[in-house]
Amino acid sequence: MDTDWDVSGVTPDQYRLLFSVLGGLAGVKDVGLNPDGLRIIHTPEALPSIEKAFQANGLKLKRNVDQTKETSQIHIAQMDCPTEEGLIRQKLGKMKGVGGLQFNLMNRVLTVSYPPGTLPEILAAIRSLDYTPEVIDGKKTQALSEFKPTQIPWWRYILAIVVAAGSEVSELLGANEYLTLALAIIAIVMVGLGTYKKGIIAIRNFNFNMNALMSVAVTGALIIGSWPEAAMVMVLFELSEAIEQLSLDKARGAIRSLLSLAPQTANVLKNGKVVEIPANEVKVGDELRVMPGERLAVDGVVVKGSTSIDQSPITGESMPVEKNPGDQVFAGTINKNGEILYRAESSVADSMPSRIISAIESAQSSRAPTQRFVDKFAKIYTPTVFVIALFCAIVPPLFFQQDWLEWIYKGLTLLVIACPCALVISTPVTIVSGLAAAARRGILIKGGVYLEKGRTLKSVAFDKTGTLTKGKPSVLVYETVDLNADSAAILKLAAALAYRNDHPVSKAVAELAASKAIPREDVSEVHGFFAVPGQGVVGEIDGTEYYLGNIKGLDRYLLQSQMVRDKVSVLANNGCSPLILASSKKVLAYFGVADSIKETSPEALKSLKELGIKTIMLTGDNDKAAKAVGSKVGVDRVNGNLLPEEKQQLVQQIAKKEPVGMVGDGINDAPALARADIGFAMGAAGTDTAIETADVALMDDDLRKLPEFIRLSKRTYALLMQNIAIALGIKFVFFILTLVGIGTMWMAVFADTGTCLIVVANGMRMLRWRG
Repeated sequence: MDTDWDVSGVTPDQYRLLFSVLGGLAGVKDVGLNPDGLRIIHTPEALPSIEKAFQANGLKLKRNVDQTKETSQIHIAQMDCPTEEGLIRQKLGKMKGVGGLQFNLMNRVLTVSYPPGTLPEILAAIRSLDYTPEVIDGKKTQALSEFKPTQIPWWRYILAIVVAAGSEVSELLGANEYLTLALAIIAIVMVGLGTYKKGIIAIRNFNFNMNALMSVAVTGALIIGSWPEAAMVMVLFELSEAIEQLSLDKARGAIRSLLSLAPQTANVLKNGKVVEIPANEVKVGDELRVMPGERLAVDGVVVKGSTSIDQSPITGESMPVEKNPGDQVFAGTINKNGEILYRAESSVADSMPSRIISAIESAQSSRAPTQRFVDKFAKIYTPTVFVIALFCAIVPPLFFQQDWLEWIYKGLTLLVIACPCALVISTPVTIVSGLAAAARRGILIKGGVYLEKGRTLKSVAFDKTGTLTKGKPSVLVYETVDLNADSAAILKLAAALAYRNDHPVSKAVAELAASKAIPREDVSEVHGFFAVPGQGVVGEIDGTEYYLGNIKGLDRYLLQSQMVRDKVSVLANNGCSPLILASSKKVLAYFGVADSIKETSPEALKSLKELGIKTIMLTGDNDKAAKAVGSKVGVDRVNGNLLPEEKQQLVQQIAKKEPVGMVGDGINDAPALARADIGFAMGAAGTDTAIETADVALMDDDLRKLPEFIRLSKRTYALLMQNIAIALGIKFVFFILTLVGIGTMWMAVFADTGTCLIVVANGMRMLRWRG
């Protein structure tokens, strides 16, 4: 359903907070501003959560009850071309209160918003166009998985071709003209009644679409005595439509194939026994057993066992990922080599594959700039060519004493050429193929507009922690003061203190000790352990007091010296947080703790530079630490000591000069992500809100997918331009051929439906894109 909210008096900062809050709520599907205020598309169950979230964040918004609308998704089996879309849009556009029309031609789904209680009227309006609407109940992905590819009666087309050819032969041999006419009419009736029916409906609604133009052209040909040609034109047109349908089914299959990622059944632990049940009956909290080679049915967390998981169907990672108790796993991934028991954290309908499908299908409804341009162009192009065809048929005979039949024939041929289907369908097929290719590589794009806009980026800004770095402190430097001292023994003393503290820096020292085969059970007992706020921890080991912390804590032992300060300064200048281990009498060791850089970050930034894109790092860290990380990863510019709102302001400054992308690791970067031309979320497979909040979600932590996305965007745009050029170029050639008397109606069929096949096939090349 849709709800509108009064946002008068809301400040820009509150807008950012508002969008951040809504982005993390379950059941919220879309958020946008309109003349009535803030419109939220959501499930009915989400309304109390929305109101509660507003109150909790001090946002005093009132709901415009009069503007409340419901939203439904309607499957229309006959809706697979812009021709049908145009008719439906025209019909429903006249109904009061009906809006929010989103057409997913690939899956034949219409999303519509309407006043409560008016859905029956909408369905009746669609039926009046001779379509069969079916409201989709439940989850969209489940409903769509039941729809089958179009069944095409090829025998009828083959027989119709034979009959139409018979009409041609009959005329060539000078046989009885009634036989020629009869064969022509039989061929038309066998395959063309559907086109005539659609054409009459279109004309009745003053919509001169492809079916209307074809009906007029074939009827006109019959009237002027071009019977065999009229029959062959209709048969070839219908045959081309059938072949085009097969091509579109293949494009739909590319999306629907993602639905088969997850298995249909799951092995659930019930009362100590493993029971096989349908996957859609799995509930949150159930424990599932997965054997080697099996796919996971739902998202969850490993409870018992260790294995490696092939996550390539979801994240695009080429190598299996090790999973141990506590690690997150996703539906559709493949267990490689170990038995595991994991706890369900989602149902099938809310699992990662379903969320990906939902995002892709929403993206299909979002028109890219080129697609919007083509749609507007087609609205002008079709009536213009129709008028030209009318003038062509009337003006030369009427004013220049030309042959009526000859020029009427040319006018009818131009009508066939005028069909805009090839031009209009070229863009959605290419866009959808690009979205599917990206999803297979672990790049989830929220709309065609972002797929197309990616090629225009001139700068990309990066958050540091969790984006360029792993977001987890680790010890990069460990040095003992006495080079001859037992390094392992001193590390063991540090580990004894670190194991007893939960601070991230202490955890980094503890992990270093564990990696050096110093487990927790092997360290000495610590007595009198306590933490000094802002400094470190203190404890007594074997009768001696030890300290692990920053340089400030050395004052208690009067151990600060110029040598110590110099060493701490060197570590800080190298981007590390200095940590010191000391006894009450002397300094024993130095640790340099820092957030380690992801292995893929330098390579990703190098690839971006090769694409001509400037890179900026935005971080709240101090300038020294920021510049140290920046130099290692290879960014062009570093900005440190930034608050979240300052990051947003910097992105806004860049956006005023050139298109900019922002890469962050979650909802905390929402202001900057929202202000950028394209917001990229890192690690979407591990972040609940990333898919909902970002324009593009990189499904694992691999930044190399960012230059892949830009290359994909450039390739998609190139194919879009190719398709537009092909569609217009072929029509222009046949337009000229017709005017000079060379073009015929059957040639015009190839200029229209043949071009459709060409642009569909060209656009679907994106499905095989490999970067």
